[in-house]
Amino acid sequence: MSGSDPFGTAELRRAVLRAWEGSPTRFREDANAEEDLRLGGYRDRLLVELAQNAADAAGAGGVLRVELAEGQPVGGGPAVRELRVANTGTPLTAAGVTGLASLRASAKREGASVGRFGVGFAAVLAVSDEPRVVSTGGGVAFSAQHTREEVAHLTGPAEELAARGGAVPVLRLVWPQAGEPPHGFATEVRLPLRSDIDADALLESCAQQAPDLLLALPALAEIRVGARSWRREDLGADRVVVHGPQRSDRWLLHHRSGRLPEAALSDLGAEARQHTEWRVCWALPLDEEGEPAPLERDVLHTPTPTEERLSLPARLLAGVPMEPDRRRVSASSATDAVLMFAAECYPELIDKVTPQDRPVLVPLPEFPLSDVDDSLRRAVLDRLRSTSWLPAADGGTVTPNRAGVLDRESPELVALLADVVPGLLVSELSGARHRRALAALEVRRLGMAELVEAVTGLQRPASWWRRLYEALDPIERADRSVREELEALPVPLADGRTVIGVRDVLLGDGEGGPDPVATLSTLDIAGLRIADREAAHPLLERLGAHRADPGELLDTRPLVDAVRNSVSDAQAGTDTRPLAEAVLRLVEHTGARDWIGALALPDADGGRRRADELLLPGAALLDVLDPEAVGEDAALGVLDADFAAQWPPEVLRSVGVLDGFAVHVEDDPVRPEETLADVEQWWAEQEAAAPGQWPPARFVGVRDLDLVSDEAWPAAIRLLTADPDTLEALREPGGYSTWWIERFAMLAGHPPRHWRLPGAEGLAGLYEVAPEVGLSEEQLRLAGVRAELRVTGAADAADLMRRLGDRERSVRAGTALRAHRALADAVACELVDPAEAEPPQAVRSVSGAVVGAERAVVLDEPWLLGVFEAPLVVAGGSPEEFDAEALAELFDLPLASEQGPMRVREGAGAVQRWRDVGRVPAACELLGMPVPDGDVTLQDGLRVVMAGEEHPVHWWVDESGAVRAERTPDGLGRALAWAAGRWSERFALTALLADPQATTLLR
Repeated sequence: MSGSDPFGTAELRRAVLRAWEGSPTRFREDANAEEDLRLGGYRDRLLVELAQNAADAAGAGGVLRVELAEGQPVGGGPAVRELRVANTGTPLTAAGVTGLASLRASAKREGASVGRFGVGFAAVLAVSDEPRVVSTGGGVAFSAQHTREEVAHLTGPAEELAARGGAVPVLRLVWPQAGEPPHGFATEVRLPLRSDIDADALLESCAQQAPDLLLALPALAEIRVGARSWRREDLGADRVVVHGPQRSDRWLLHHRSGRLPEAALSDLGAEARQHTEWRVCWALPLDEEGEPAPLERDVLHTPTPTEERLSLPARLLAGVPMEPDRRRVSASSATDAVLMFAAECYPELIDKVTPQDRPVLVPLPEFPLSDVDDSLRRAVLDRLRSTSWLPAADGGTVTPNRAGVLDRESPELVALLADVVPGLLVSELSGARHRRALAALEVRRLGMAELVEAVTGLQRPASWWRRLYEALDPIERADRSVREELEALPVPLADGRTVIGVRDVLLGDGEGGPDPVATLSTLDIAGLRIADREAAHPLLERLGAHRADPGELLDTRPLVDAVRNSVSDAQAGTDTRPLAEAVLRLVEHTGARDWIGALALPDADGGRRRADELLLPGAALLDVLDPEAVGEDAALGVLDADFAAQWPPEVLRSVGVLDGFAVHVEDDPVRPEETLADVEQWWAEQEAAAPGQWPPARFVGVRDLDLVSDEAWPAAIRLLTADPDTLEALREPGGYSTWWIERFAMLAGHPPRHWRLPGAEGLAGLYEVAPEVGLSEEQLRLAGVRAELRVTGAADAADLMRRLGDRERSVRAGTALRAHRALADAVACELVDPAEAEPPQAVRSVSGAVVGAERAVVLDEPWLLGVFEAPLVVAGGSPEEFDAEALAELFDLPLASEQGPMRVREGAGAVQRWRDVGRVPAACELLGMPVPDGDVTLQDGLRVVMAGEEHPVHWWVDESGAVRAERTPDGLGRALAWAAGRWSERFALTALLADPQATTLLR
């Protein structure tokens, strides 16, 4: 040890030794206290504690150097490695030496930043038992070996020393130390390292702590560790850069200080109560571009690191009261007060950050890392929620509890809504990067539904709304799930209104054609919503609006309803002319619709009528209509001539204005169209004729046939057949139009069905040839003039029966036969109900003669014809060709088979199989028909007895079904045809049986 003793260490040693000798317990207490410091609180805090002392000594701009050197241990011996820590500033003082040699007091006084040679110097014991301090004013040394030697001479402490195995409090006895600090430094701490210390690892540990120490200790400007150096550069009041060998760490700082209230000091010790000033520094890491780089994990710095783990984005350096080991904060009111002051300062740090980056400094929800972390995070969040610091879209700031942020990032939307949504935050904060932070602040998020609600009720120009739709467009394209919410967007209309909801809004086509907005926007049409052209945007169409080209606009339900109600509106005093002009302009470009016939148009009498109830001035139809059918109170009117002159005739005709006859077309009808004359009767007849195939898939009928003048029907028919549409209606099979004309039109004073075509010779005698009325045969046929014999209903049947029974008519037998078959078929098909028909008084027989109905019978079996007189027999034939029972029921006549018993007079005959009868197989083969099975009885002079009279017959079938025939081609041919079921071949068979040559069929 040095002989010079500038700090009076000898007296310090004597005082300590006297105290130990006087009280061995004091020795034990000092030894225990130092061991607690060495093994507990100051473990691993060597450089931290020495750097604090260096900072106190430096005042400002201090330099700290750490290096390894070769040194000599106390008492001599081999050289050891020595850690040397030198600093600039104030050299060691007597008060400092006293602090070094005291385990319970510090030389730090009010105003010192961290402390100067206090109990923290005990950290050196972690690496050395022989610490030394050399300074420009003198030096001191501590030694475990020398202390043991001194204690061995003390009676009481010596026993305690033995009990402790030689362990002594190293830092209680101090000796003078010779030596000088390195050039340029005021003090150097020299620590001969124990053999168990890895010197290189210790030096590397110091290097790792250097950047944080420069930040925590502003009085230090540079720390050198071995060959490496770290330098602190202050860039103004709030920015610091720590330059290192490999990188530079940038920090944004915010300092605050003040005095603790008296109440916060009450639970502190006497020495701690002397320090009433609190200091806080928030330090935020920055990246190379100066943007925030928040911390994820850190510890509380006071200002050097503690073991209080924190999870805040910024580092807190605060003068918080600490436990003696300086690892944990003390549980005190002062601690709570300082942490509260720190929380209050946090928003001020945030204010120094670019607005869009501020949310990254919000502590995110997670499990707290310590009690201090929990209380500090809560306090910071509470302060952030009630402080105005979030950047608002209007250029100011807003508190989180009054802020709102869009759920989607869109600068355009934010710009539009800045003055609409109070507290709306800038667009940059809408991104996913800030979502958790804003959620922690309980900032309300505005989804599309909330956005729509915010803009509902706004009055803005159409251009503003279009910009809104433009801003929403990419959001909807990226996420179709928002479409339902956006459908409720307001839309400005061309008439100045703003409606809620996009559906049923019409959009102008933008190019070419009539402008729907200009065409209809000025009209008061309930439910018609046409978007202002300046606001129209494709987004609206995707959300349910409809592109309002002329065709789509014409088909909108409100416009359809307006047209259908236009006549009643006109009668109520509404001026419907603008509606008519608008609709006609649309029709010019898109074509008409069936319902437009209801459009109210001005008539020649000054009123308003449906378009389809008006005729063009000079219309061809006027020449054929009954004069009473046209006029003010009539079924039809004439379009106002001035109005008609404004529009092309084809446009007017397309909306229903009449030039010729109009055709009513309906797909899938379910009931008859009431506006057509007698259509219910036609419907009922057709339904009865085809019950399983009714109603039809399509109805086509010509209108206004009942308004034609009786004298003008030839001209009307020419008009009907000249127009393709009405011509098609006349050609409709079973159609209404021909049905009505053939019954109710007039040709030469009679309906068309009264006449026959000139070429219809099969009807000669029953119907007269149609007179010359200037119509072609095709026109006559289309009008219903008969071309063939058919019965379509009860009236038709009654007329035909009357004609058959007319003695003045010369009707050929074949014609009468076909007429009877037609009547029978009508009954069988239920077109005619015999119960409702009036039976004829006279009938036409198969001979063509007319006989009284009371004498006639209906021939129901062909073999019976030989029994009855031909003039009394009506019709006849096989059941395959003729329904005799139906005809008998209609005529109210008996059947021939019901006229009493009939029997064959027995005579000589032979029973043969048909295949054995001569010429039968050959005849059947020539006609390609099979030979019938069964037998036939052949006899000469076949006679049948009825009512006591005999009647010669050629063939017969008795009640048992047995067939008899004369041995003549006539009788055998008919019997064979009947047995083979080929009645129509009877004449061919008769000829072949008479002459079995194939050439017979060719004659």
